Amino acid sequence: MPSELAAHHAATRERARLSARFVSRGIWLNLVLAVLKFAGGIFGHTYALIADGTESLLDVFASMLAWVGVQVAGLPPDENHPYGHGGAEPIAALVIAGLTFVSAGWVAWSSIQGILAPHPGPNWATLPLLVAIVVVKTWYARRAGAVGRAVGSSAVGADAWRHASDALTSAAAFIGISIAVIGGAMWRAADSWAALFACSVMLFNGAGIVRQALEEVMAAAVPVTLEHEVRAIAGAVAGVKDLDKCRIRKSGLSYLVDIQVQVDGNLSVRTGHEIAHAVRGALLASPLRVTDVSVHVEPVR
Repeated sequence: MPSELAAHHAATRERARLSARFVSRGIWLNLVLAVLKFAGGIFGHTYALIADGTESLLDVFASMLAWVGVQVAGLPPDENHPYGHGGAEPIAALVIAGLTFVSAGWVAWSSIQGILAPHPGPNWATLPLLVAIVVVKTWYARRAGAVGRAVGSSAVGADAWRHASDALTSAAAFIGISIAVIGGAMWRAADSWAALFACSVMLFNGAGIVRQALEEVMAAAVPVTLEHEVRAIAGAVAGVKDLDKCRIRKSGLSYLVDIQVQVDGNLSVRTGHEIAHAVRGALLASPLRVTDVSVHVEPVR
C-alpha cells in the first residue's frame, strides 16, 4: 500500500475512532434517560413517558449500530474489499432507519392504548423531567449532527436524527401532559394524543435517513462544491493542461475519485505517468477526505 494512501487511511481510521467515541457517549446518555423516563412514566402515571422510555432503549441499539458502522467503515482496504469498508456506513444507517420506524410503531401503539384505556391523570412532577430531557437531547442531537457532517458519517448523522426524534417525542409529551394536568379528568388522554402526533415526525425522520443512505449506496452525485475543489486541486498540478471527466463517490467516511487529465501529447509516457501520479498525490494530500484516486491521462496538442 503506498505511503500516502496509508496515511489517508490512518486519517479515516482516526475519524472513525472520534465518531465511535462520540456515539458511545450517546449510548450511555440514552441508557440514563431510559431509566429516568420509565421511572417518571410509572410513578407519574403517563403512557407518553413510558413510550418515550421505550424509544430511548431502541435508541441504545441504534447508537450501537452506528458505533459498529463507523468502526467497520474506518477499516482500510483488504484483499476482499479493495475499495475499503465504507459500505458499512449506509447499511448501519438503513438499520437505524428501520429502528426509527419500529419506535414510531411502538409509540403509536402505546399512545392508542393510552387513549382507549382509562388511566390516572399524569403527574405535574414529570414536566421538569421532560424539560431537562428536551434540552439535553436537543443539545446532543446538534452535537451529533455537527460531528456527522465534520467526518462525513451517514451513520452518525442517522444517530443525530434519532436523538432529535427523541427530543421531539419528549417535547410532545410535555405539551400533552401539561394539557392533561391543566385540563383535568376530561383531558387525561392528551399526553397520549401528543405522543401519537410525534409519531408522524419520527416517520418523516426515518424516511430522510433511508433516502440519504440509499443515495450513498447508489453512488449519488456529491455536492458540486466538492467536485469544484477536486478539479481545482488537480488542475493546479504542473503539466495538467485541462480536465475532462471527474467522478466522485462517497464511501463511508471518505471519497473515491475517478478523474481524466489532459496533458501535452508530445510528452513521453513516463512523463505523463509522473503527472498522473502527482495529481493522485495532490488529491490524497488534500483535506477533502479522499482515500483513493484513479487518474486517466488524455494526450492533447
